[in-house]
Order: sequence, then structure tokens, then C-alpha cells
Amino acid sequence: MIFENSGLEKVVVPQDVLQNVMNKNGWVLGGSWDYERMTFDFKYEIPEGIYYLRLPGYAVDGDVGANNATLQLMDPYMGKHYYPTGIEYGSDENFPERIVEHAVNNIRKVTKELKVLI
Repeated sequence: MIFENSGLEKVVVPQDVLQNVMNKNGWVLGGSWDYERMTFDFKYEIPEGIYYLRLPGYAVDGDVGANNATLQLMDPYMGKHYYPTGIEYGSDENFPERIVEHAVNNIRKVTKELKVLI
């Protein structure tokens, strides 16, 4: 599930500002980065399964590894984790309405906070 037109896909933000806002809102970077890209995850563990809301971004300037990048964000998306194969993002996945609603609210909150800071 892709959350299109969230407003985040238009945001260009310094890496340190992005990391602070995302951490404050419960998103985790973990090992999901390389020198040109970052992906923040928000994990949902509910009885129906494990779901991940993800926000990718890529460096338009600087280096992610050196913590001095300026990032262009992309559309957030959600997938369901299946053991042992990993996360599936297909259009045939069904997502519980309560986590979709929470995800939309979380995306709006992050978008608002980032736009105030940049």
C-alpha cells in the first residue's frame, strides 16, 4: 500500500532534522541506509501480524554515511511481514483499518512537523 500525495514526497530536508523528527514520532532508522538512501520504519505488531510503515528518502546533496546529507523524501508505503520470506508490499495485501488510520495520522503529523522546521 502506497500513501500517495501525503505531502512528504515534496519535502527536501537536512538529515539531522529528519532523524530528530522521525525518532520523536517513533520511527526507526536502524540499518536501513546506505550512502545515498535512508528508510525509516514504523512497526505495528498486532494479532493479525506484523506490518511496517516505511518512509524512503535519497540524498540530493551530501553523504548519508557522513551524516551531512540533504534528503528528498518519497511516498510512504506499508507492507506485511511474513516469516521467513520477509515483507510483502503487493496490492493483494489486506491491511487492518485501524493501522491504516494510524499510519495516515502519523504521516500527517510528521509532514506537519517537517514543514515547520524547514
